[in-house]
Amino acid sequence: MKHRRISGRRAALAGAAVAALVAAGVTLQNANASEPATSATQLRVLSAPAAGTLASTLGSRLGAGAAAGSYYDARSKNLVVNVLDQAAAKTVEAAGAKARIVANSLAELDGARATLKRDAAIPGTSWATDPVSDKVVVTADRTVSGAEWARLGKVVDGLGGKAELKRSRGEFKPFIAGGDAITGSGGRCSLGFNVVKDGEPYFLTAGHCTAAISTWSDSSGRQIGQNAESHFPGTDFGLVKYTSNTDHPSEVDLYDGSTQKITGAAEATVGMRVTRSGSTTQVREGTVTGLNATVNYSEGTVSGLIQTDVCAEPGDSGGSLFSGGNAIGLTSGGSGDCASGGETFFQPVTAVLSATGARIG
Repeated sequence: MKHRRISGRRAALAGAAVAALVAAGVTLQNANASEPATSATQLRVLSAPAAGTLASTLGSRLGAGAAAGSYYDARSKNLVVNVLDQAAAKTVEAAGAKARIVANSLAELDGARATLKRDAAIPGTSWATDPVSDKVVVTADRTVSGAEWARLGKVVDGLGGKAELKRSRGEFKPFIAGGDAITGSGGRCSLGFNVVKDGEPYFLTAGHCTAAISTWSDSSGRQIGQNAESHFPGTDFGLVKYTSNTDHPSEVDLYDGSTQKITGAAEATVGMRVTRSGSTTQVREGTVTGLNATVNYSEGTVSGLIQTDVCAEPGDSGGSLFSGGNAIGLTSGGSGDCASGGETFFQPVTAVLSATGARIG
C-alpha cells in the first residue's frame, strides 16, 4: 500500500471556536539608545541562528542586571547587543558583536511586563519586548473599548520610558489551520513539524487545535494520529502520536512540489528572516519583530511567544515557522490577512521540545 507523506505545512482548523492570531505593532525606533559602540572591523559576520546562539551566551555572561536584549541586523549580518554601560559594551565587543548602550535592562522590562500582567490583562491586547526600541510594546486591537484603552494608557504611562501603547485595526484571535492540512471533528488545522519521542513518531501542532480536536486525519480523511499532550492557554502547543503507517519525513511542504528538510530547531532572534507554511495561505515570508510576547486571547492568555510580521489567516494555526533547515515556531494567532498584511505569534519550538522530550528527527 502506498502511504501518503505528511510534511509540515497544510493543517488548519477552519471554523473552530478558538481564534488566535493577534496583531501587535512593533516600533523600530532607536528611542533611549545611543549609537553602537563597536568598531566595524571587530564585528563577526553571522547567520541568524549563529547570532541567536551568541546572544544567548552573552546574555548569560552579562547577567539579568546588565543584559538589555539583542537583535540581528540582517543587512550587515551582525548581532547587536543592548547594554547599560561601557564595561558591558567591552564584553560584547570582545565577542565580536555590536554593543549599543540603552536605558532599560531586561530585568526592568520584565518588571514592566509583570505590571502589565497584573493590571492590564484585557482581552484583545498583547505585549512584547522590542530590543530595537528598548521598550515593551503594548498593542490593543479594535475590540478594546474606550474605557479599556484609557485604563491601558494609565498603566503604560505609569511605566514611563519602559513601555509604549499602540492600536491595531485588526482583531486578535487564534488561527485554526497550518502546514499540511490535518482535520478532525469540527475543524481543520495545520501540521507543524514531525518529531520523534522514545523512538516513536509524533507531530507538533497548536495547542488551541488539540484543545478542540483529539483525533486527527489527513486531507483524504484517513485517521493518522491521536493527541498525546495538549497545552492551551498559558502556552500553545499539542503533541500528536501517529497511529497509522503514514510516512513522516522531517520536512516542510513548500507548496510548489518541493519541501524544506528540517534538521534541527533554533531560537528566534529579532531581525531573523523566517518562512511560514500553512494550509490556508501556503508559504509566506517575513521577519521576527519581538520575543517573549504575551497575547490576551478571549480564550485566555498565552505567553513566551515569538512575534513576526508574517501574514496568516484562519486555517494556518499549528503550521510551521522555520529558517532554512531549522524549526523555529508553531503558528498560534494574530490579526490581519495576507491581502492587507498583519502580525502573527508563534509558540517557540525549542520550548516545546524541552517540555515534551521530543526531538526533530
